[in-house]
Amino acid sequence: MTSKLDTDERKALLSGLEDTGWRAAEGQDALIKRLLFKNFSAAWGFMSQAALSAEKMDHHPDWRNVYNKVEITLTTHDCGGVSVLDIELAGALDALADGVAEVDRDIGRPLMRLVETPEDED
Repeated sequence: MTSKLDTDERKALLSGLEDTGWRAAEGQDALIKRLLFKNFSAAWGFMSQAALSAEKMDHHPDWRNVYNKVEITLTTHDCGGVSVLDIELAGALDALADGVAEVDRDIGRPLMRLVETPEDED
């Protein structure tokens, strides 16, 4: 079973993902990203390629599509939070979206927020 990233792993792995538009999902230990495509066909094409990558990794995103928007949430349900599988899948999805999608950065909280402990939120 895959385990949740500890604080040091989060610090090391999450900062680079924030630069590519990944954010902290509200109310859960998860990554979220929204991509904007030229049209529905481009969005669907990305999702088809992403599905093949996810299947090879045996790690599947939660996502939704509305016309040219694809919103992706990554978390590892088996361990109840963000794991190395989510980091790897985020990287694969970023590579697929590079040059064909625009990132909507106006969602979620800063990704490094997932490094903070619950006591930090008070």
